[in-house]
Amino acid sequence: MEKRSILAIALSIMVLLLWSALMPKQQPAANKALTESAPIASPAVTLPVPVTPVSVAPAVEVQFQNPQFEISFDESLAAVRQVIFKQYLGHKFILENGFDILDINTPFKKESASVDGVTFVQFDATKKITKVFILSKMSNFEGELRINVQSQSSQPIKLDIPLILGTLDFAPANVQSRFQDVVAVSADKTAFLNGRKETKLDNIKFACLREKYFSLIVEPEEKDWQMFVRKLTPQRSQVGIVGQPITLLPGQSMERKFRIYLGPQDLQILNKVNPQWATIINYGFFDFIGQLLLHLLQFFFAIVHNWGWAIVILSIAVYLILYPLTLKQMRSMKEMQALQPRIEELRKSLKDNPQKLNKEIMELYKVHKVNPFGGCLPLLLQMPIFFALYQVLSRSIALKGAHFLWIKDLSEPDRLIMLPSSLPILGNEINILPILMAIVMFFQQKMSMTGAHGASADMAQQQQKIMLIIFPVMFGFIFYRMPSGLVLYWFINSGLMVASQFWTKKPVLQQTGSPQRAGNK
Repeated sequence: MEKRSILAIALSIMVLLLWSALMPKQQPAANKALTESAPIASPAVTLPVPVTPVSVAPAVEVQFQNPQFEISFDESLAAVRQVIFKQYLGHKFILENGFDILDINTPFKKESASVDGVTFVQFDATKKITKVFILSKMSNFEGELRINVQSQSSQPIKLDIPLILGTLDFAPANVQSRFQDVVAVSADKTAFLNGRKETKLDNIKFACLREKYFSLIVEPEEKDWQMFVRKLTPQRSQVGIVGQPITLLPGQSMERKFRIYLGPQDLQILNKVNPQWATIINYGFFDFIGQLLLHLLQFFFAIVHNWGWAIVILSIAVYLILYPLTLKQMRSMKEMQALQPRIEELRKSLKDNPQKLNKEIMELYKVHKVNPFGGCLPLLLQMPIFFALYQVLSRSIALKGAHFLWIKDLSEPDRLIMLPSSLPILGNEINILPILMAIVMFFQQKMSMTGAHGASADMAQQQQKIMLIIFPVMFGFIFYRMPSGLVLYWFINSGLMVASQFWTKKPVLQQTGSPQRAGNK
């Protein structure tokens, strides 16, 4: 088998492995951890055993609404269960127990509610706790939490008040689990943590719990706070922050303030509210490329006012940037094709001397300045762009619900037709864009096929025919349930490749000439 075929298969296997890491297994969910910071032990703060207050009466919900969103509070915990963002197609951001205070056994009661926020109060034998959610600035998704503790004991009491951001659910049935992660930002670094592992980080400036599109950011007013991630069950973790312990004397009170952000992971919004908070947005290993692509997409969108057309323009821009390498790839393919008769002659004459055969073939490549692996370079360069764009399109709230032609949501498969029952492989949806992309890739492969001569012609042609079918089918399968915006990008790129191969076929041959004639001079 030719080295180019071996490399092509190796690249395909690499794509499959990366795809298996990105795409869900069994259920449409899988954990995808970002860069993990090493756990740092902290002897200064000891977290209490998590205790969830149990009430005989059914849990009571307290609703807070405005035109942008609806927040559901659990009254007994004075904690946020979920947030429904009305302006983002009713997306639910589930925290389960956001802003819960650990080690509080007496339930809270709602004291007051207004257009500016909600206040909860809790009493026990030793203290009174008041939690005030100030939500008057939530038009920018910014708010404030104030926790006031007043001693009602005749003895000094010691408090540390661990504050929960929320609970991570990594169960296979949770379709958002693969996008859940935790961010801790200190004065000198930003750590992206694996929510499946217990971790403690000292001296954090603010902490973040995020899912696919939305995030919760909590920034304490005081310093010396610690962030923790701890496992409740094998599939559930709790994320929170805790400050230094404080001792209250009889009749004394203290108040802690937290600046909060509860909204979309949108760079423009975050930079407007607090530029430091924008550091939570991360697109994995290829984050730099992802950030660049996002800015380009936003630039093109500002011109055409449609995310689909912005992706089309981005595809053309990336293709033009890589065009010199693409042209080199096509020339390399034609030169390889023109060298095949000479290589076949060498194989016949040196069939009993493999070492000399390889040496002569490499010398032939050197004389004609042909790189047998040069044709794969554009594909290698496309891979980082592809995976970075996958993260951008998957996590960009701007593309949620964005329309383009028949596509109703560029962040989801195009779903042209929904079937009443499931079909093997396809499921209950017909996604036409990946099928069109596979057809274009078929023609791209067909135009890339090289001619074969001599005794090994049948074997070479058979290999090419196999690859002609395998590549389009494999990529169509990989892309079938990916975001339609990503499939659109690859479809446009493949179409440009086919057009370029078609229009440059004769000029390339004329420029490269015939290596066989050149070698016979």
